[in-house]
Amino acid sequence: MSSIYRSPVLDRRGFVKIVSSALGSLMAALVGLPVIGYFISPALKKAVEDEWISIGPLENYPFGSPTQFSFTLTKVNGWERSSKSYGVFVLKSENGQVEVLSDVCTHLSCRVNWNEEKREYICPCHAASFDQNGNVISGPPPRSMDRFETKLEGDQLFIYLREG
Repeated sequence: MSSIYRSPVLDRRGFVKIVSSALGSLMAALVGLPVIGYFISPALKKAVEDEWISIGPLENYPFGSPTQFSFTLTKVNGWERSSKSYGVFVLKSENGQVEVLSDVCTHLSCRVNWNEEKREYICPCHAASFDQNGNVISGPPPRSMDRFETKLEGDQLFIYLREG
């Protein structure tokens, strides 16, 4: 009785298929994983909402008269990049107190201007006015100008910018 017994030997074509598949998978993983990480990583980052912003040395701000300071912050949220402009008035009193007021009117968010002759902030939108400390003098604003929390590190003045 003769039986035909086949040995489980791998032929050349089968070997090439296995090796090609293994090397192709390895190359796809080596290239694909970093690419996937690149596209996913911005979505995994947590956006910083609140932060301390330096508005320069305290000596840049004279005593008794509000000085305007403007800056722009750029935020990156995933793939979205947004920029927002801010403006503040820094008032340094003779006794060393520093007050930082937003330059945005509390009525309809128009930008206010300091009028040196009248010694008050004037909103150009609805003729509202605020005194030197940001309190409402006249017009439709429902409350005083917004104030920023401040801190001094060395000679640098910082404000706490709260988003929201």
